[in-house]
Amino acid sequence: MLCYCRPGFEPELAAELSERAALLDLPGYARTQRNQAYVEFLGTDAVALSRALPYDDLIFARQKLLRLADLQGLDPSDRITPIINALHAAYPDGRPSAYGDVWVEHPDSDEAKPLAGLARSFGNALRPALRKAGWLTRIDDPRRPRLHVIFLAGDHAMLAQASPRDGSPWQLGIPRLRMHADAPSRSALKLEEALLTLVHEHEREKLFRDNMRAADLGAAPGGWTWVMMRQGLRVISIDNGPLRPELLDSGRVEHLRADGFQWQPKGPLDWMVCDMVEQPRRVAERMATWIREGWCRHTIFNLKLPMKKRWEETRLCLELFERQAEKPLTIRARQLYHDREEITVFATPQ
Repeated sequence: MLCYCRPGFEPELAAELSERAALLDLPGYARTQRNQAYVEFLGTDAVALSRALPYDDLIFARQKLLRLADLQGLDPSDRITPIINALHAAYPDGRPSAYGDVWVEHPDSDEAKPLAGLARSFGNALRPALRKAGWLTRIDDPRRPRLHVIFLAGDHAMLAQASPRDGSPWQLGIPRLRMHADAPSRSALKLEEALLTLVHEHEREKLFRDNMRAADLGAAPGGWTWVMMRQGLRVISIDNGPLRPELLDSGRVEHLRADGFQWQPKGPLDWMVCDMVEQPRRVAERMATWIREGWCRHTIFNLKLPMKKRWEETRLCLELFERQAEKPLTIRARQLYHDREEITVFATPQ
């Protein structure tokens, strides 16, 4: 397996993959270097491991791939022939089917970012060659497996494949979101990404309806309130600090100056979102209280992680939240592209 991650969080992803595989009695080990922005997990049966560790369950992975080949010493005058030869070698019993698309990428690391130009130009040359050789469909087909060519250097690339149903739909696992001119803060991008990444498309119509009611704890200056308002919700924004005046002009936002850790609603709400800077276990406990007491049905919140033992803290906080909520929940958590030293959690009743 080959998984992308945020640069600097390779140890956390390696620890997550290792622990999850061990709990499933699947032998293997993680291999990585700090700041290379990906982790390899090598095992005796990578296909079985990949099936046992679905992408939706992984927290620190931006993308999940099955590595096919590691090509070093590529000749810049002909990188295509070794790639096609490597595909034949990966399937000695014959090609299973043509790929539906090919993405030429590079890890999201400082060292690899200068390869962006090469990736773009090489992709244009590789596509017709793969189609001629029968490895790529004539028209992009999102239902078929996708081929990835990942450049680590001009003469070094890895080949991998992804299942469209078991991975990120964005190159490098990064959704391309733009900061809206009306957004009160850049934190709005975190919640927008969470809605795209953690809430499945078929769930959104049911979970977001006009005039549903939500609370935003620690709302100022109002980035998350703004996102929820744009989903059609009416929002109670809880913060002792000021909100952007335009939010109040909308008629959909009520600002209460109160402590987000102390305030509770007078009646049940549809949603509660929270992006407060606080110890992660304290946040997890408070979020569990909201679910357990029926103050909200659905929630999205951030857990700010410590500098050390971040995977251990993540696991402990999620276990604490699930245990203290005392209700069967669907829980999805991920370190989003717009997160930093934190993860984002979505929880909804099963």
